[in-house]
Amino acid sequence: MRLVLGPLLYYWPRQRVFDFYDEIAALPVDVVYLGEAVCARRHELRLEDWQALGERLAQAGKEVVFSTLPLIESESDLKAVRRVLAAAQEAGCLAEANEMGAVRMLAESGQAFVAGATLNVFNAETLQLLKEAGARRWVLPPEASEKVLAGILSRKNDALETEVLVHGRAPLAYSARCFTARRFRLQKDACEFRCLDFPEGIPVLTREGQPFLTLNGIQTQSAKVYHLERELPALQALGVTHLRISPAPEATPEIVRAYRRLLEGAPAGMPNGDYCNGFWYEEPGLSWVECAREVA
Repeated sequence: MRLVLGPLLYYWPRQRVFDFYDEIAALPVDVVYLGEAVCARRHELRLEDWQALGERLAQAGKEVVFSTLPLIESESDLKAVRRVLAAAQEAGCLAEANEMGAVRMLAESGQAFVAGATLNVFNAETLQLLKEAGARRWVLPPEASEKVLAGILSRKNDALETEVLVHGRAPLAYSARCFTARRFRLQKDACEFRCLDFPEGIPVLTREGQPFLTLNGIQTQSAKVYHLERELPALQALGVTHLRISPAPEATPEIVRAYRRLLEGAPAGMPNGDYCNGFWYEEPGLSWVECAREVA
């Protein structure tokens, strides 16, 4: 199994991003996804910056994947996707397709790609369609359970790699409306880039004061961190090939090292956190199932 660092979902200042990936280059992670995978208005880093980071990480022995936007709203967005796909092809890297327009472009050019979680693969028929379009790897949607994954993998082509989010806030939905801008009574096109003020999104609480969701611009995430440390044996038994960790401002290096120790058969020493794993067990997503149990 290979350890993966997913794309950065938050909007950070340019130098902070460079410092973060300098640290990642020295960590025991096998694959690193780069690029803007949430909002087209986030321009602290240009494509050329992501390419420079990709070259550094490749020199450090990492497999680099360039991620695309999940929501295309304009011709400029479409051009941005085309540029990312061209950059991936030029660098000899895979691209992560996060919407079907990118899949179509990749299929037409004959490029292999990663089918991102936002393509919503919940059955073997959809996965076969993406394989025929050129998918080499696919990412399980975070809402999918072990039972759903087992059903898909029982029928999938063995040549396809499977990636599962094992640590990070679960991306739940995307909207044409920017929730961060709305929080400050701003228009999306004049948002003042307020996401820069929230390096881990804006927490949303219930009326009782309990964590419920996290707002990250146009993206809605879980409030708790989705965490499948104890489910690693089940993932291995199912044939999962890649374990994804989603970047966060704090503790990402510790989480990477902990999962590497797990893969090597050593005690993880996992940092404490407000974790959930309900989706895996067909329970409410924010739930924490206390002990790994067999899913009928």
